[in-house]
Amino acid sequence: MKVTEQSSKYDHLDKMSTLDLLINMNNEDKTVPYAVEKCIPQIEKLVEEIVERIIKGGRLFYLGAGTSGRLGILDASEIPPTFGAPFDLVIGLIAGGDSAIRRAVEAAEDSWEGGWSDMQQYGVGKDDVVIGIAASGTTPYVIGAVKEARARGILTACVTCNPDSPLSAEVDIPIEAVVGPEFLTGSTRMKSGTAQKLVLNMITTTTMIRLGHVKGNKMVDMQLTNAKLVDRGTKMIMEEASITDYDLAKQLLLTHGSVRKAVDFYINQQ
Repeated sequence: MKVTEQSSKYDHLDKMSTLDLLINMNNEDKTVPYAVEKCIPQIEKLVEEIVERIIKGGRLFYLGAGTSGRLGILDASEIPPTFGAPFDLVIGLIAGGDSAIRRAVEAAEDSWEGGWSDMQQYGVGKDDVVIGIAASGTTPYVIGAVKEARARGILTACVTCNPDSPLSAEVDIPIEAVVGPEFLTGSTRMKSGTAQKLVLNMITTTTMIRLGHVKGNKMVDMQLTNAKLVDRGTKMIMEEASITDYDLAKQLLLTHGSVRKAVDFYINQQ
């Protein structure tokens, strides 16, 4: 039996108090970072390969179904505003298309050809990287896509929560965050989903840092999409350029569009 489908260590959930449910759930959640920690060597290997390919003009693709697909789309959608990267640098695809983000599309994940078919509109090539996300490691939509991509010489990886899964067997770099049985039997939106989110955070954040989108510990290329980010960017400019005038720093930011460009302009003018 797959680890993700094994019976919960807890029984009679329907008899537990709210407090006991929350405490026990939290205790299970505490084990997730340790499972992810064991994956760091594989994550490191993958990030190095991704950086190398993006420098050549490649992109990163996520494919998944259900919760796994939504997590890939979430991570991909946060890259442009956080790091100022092009919107099509990291692309998330979900079985059933965009409508499946909010509502499950019946049987979409069971198509062996669907994942690769969905990728065709992007002209995926040898400088790209394809990561299949599937807690079970058995999703046909994902396995079919990575198998076809790998056969065409495209680097493939996966993020799964079962050891030695069919998905892992079809990729170049398998990442297996084995978190054990879920608190609610089979509900992989819980520990498995948390582990997947942590791994995806690590992959893209480290990649973006390595690509130069961070200076010190600051998001110097972030998009100015709301007042909070404009204020944050203004204060970053004040700190980086030793400016004491808030209004001047804000004007520099709004004029040049990013912390990096504003600071570079100001320093070059001194």
